[in-house]
Amino acid sequence: QVQLVESGGGLVQAGGSLRLSCAASGRTFSKYVMGWFRQAPGEERVFVAAISWSGGNIYYADSVKGRFTISRDNAKNTVYLQMNSLKPEDTAVYYCAYSRNFSTRWYEYDYWGQGTQVTVSS
Repeated sequence: QVQLVESGGGLVQAGGSLRLSCAASGRTFSKYVMGWFRQAPGEERVFVAAISWSGGNIYYADSVKGRFTISRDNAKNTVYLQMNSLKPEDTAVYYCAYSRNFSTRWYEYDYWGQGTQVTVSS
């Protein structure tokens, strides 16, 4: 089992920044992939960003490219999502997820955090 705990969500004005963190614990496999997804009310969960173990492979959804940055600290088993230039449409519950394969598909992720709310006011 792998446990994921997110933190860092909150309320911010449009144009502001937030940094989300996700700490992994438990029986983590080596060289696992970490991803971030988000889900707005009444909508499906969608891919935001993913990062490989080495950090050499990173992919972003078009909607966040140039504004969000994913990174990881393997010594701390932690992945981060730096979110800049936030827009009201970024409002959602953000989830981190763990996979053994690099993917943008939510169903290829094996473990999920509980989610953290990000609200961007206009």
